[in-house]
Amino acid sequence: MRAMVFEEVGQPLRAVERPVPIPAPGQLLLRVHACGVCRTDLHLLDGEVPIASPPRILGHQIVGTVEARGAGEPTMGAGERGAGAAETGAGAGERGAGAAGDGAPAAIGQRVGVPWLGWTCGECAYCRSGRENLCTRALFTGRDLDGGMAEYVVADERFCFDLPPGYPDEQAAPLLCAGLIGFRALRLCGDPHTLGLYGFGAAAHLLAQVALWLGRRVFAFTRPGDLAAQAFARELGAVWAGGSDEPPPEPLDAAILFAPVGTLVPLALRAVAPGGVVVCGGIHMSDLPSFPYSALWEERVLRSVANLTRLDAEEFLALAPLVPVRTRVTVYPLEEANRALADLRGGRFVGAGVLRVP
Repeated sequence: MRAMVFEEVGQPLRAVERPVPIPAPGQLLLRVHACGVCRTDLHLLDGEVPIASPPRILGHQIVGTVEARGAGEPTMGAGERGAGAAETGAGAGERGAGAAGDGAPAAIGQRVGVPWLGWTCGECAYCRSGRENLCTRALFTGRDLDGGMAEYVVADERFCFDLPPGYPDEQAAPLLCAGLIGFRALRLCGDPHTLGLYGFGAAAHLLAQVALWLGRRVFAFTRPGDLAAQAFARELGAVWAGGSDEPPPEPLDAAILFAPVGTLVPLALRAVAPGGVVVCGGIHMSDLPSFPYSALWEERVLRSVANLTRLDAEEFLALAPLVPVRTRVTVYPLEEANRALADLRGGRFVGAGVLRVP
């Protein structure tokens, strides 16, 4: 199979031929059709988020169809013990929903999506309390496990999700990270009436649609001078769009930072009203500068969001077609993964970038 492989920090991905992987018990072999590119991929390339055991195939917004399933039963310790809600009291998101979303095995030929969170132990205190996104032994797609920038991938069936039928492959891919992280970040904001989104890229353009559908007023902050992204935000329904160096025209109830720029944190804190919430939505951010306590005072809250849970995926993928969430994508062939990543870094497209794998 063809694959785009990370070998070392600072080097472009290399196109290689590899054997088609063989699924182990509890895994599915997927024929990849599309894979989104994500800012996390840039953090991996730059070494800001380390890959412990290169070489590694990147990509964690995977859309594919089931080609085969691993024979036999998963061994204990593979995250199966205690995974059912009846045993753990962990809620619906912990039940090992699998691709069908209801515990039924995935069918050969079924289209599924694979996100960043690729495996959890099912046994630690986090997994058993409905917080599997914080699992102490979690493995992540495209970092610890080979990802979707290839013609085939194997994935834990528990972390494969049935996709809404109305989305073409390229349109569905961004839902699996950009959509899910935005959805989880919004939950951590409480119930804001006014919501600021810093960095109007893949995640923000999906979340804005959900927030507007929920009756929120959205304020979009882009790179200073990025008039195309600002126009795109207004096109989607944002009541205001401007540079991240500008104050909003009114205080915000909450703000989410998708741009991995630490200097934005004190700006966002000053933009939210007393009691407001600022959520940092990325896996990596440049260092936060010092700022006066007055920026945090009056019960403002600063927090991060980490990864996702299966419950997040089930609920967001059910919600997306109701809104309906529309993804704006720029499509690249698999072999042009490096160009797609360079364009993402340079802000040369609005919305999301997606690799098509024919």
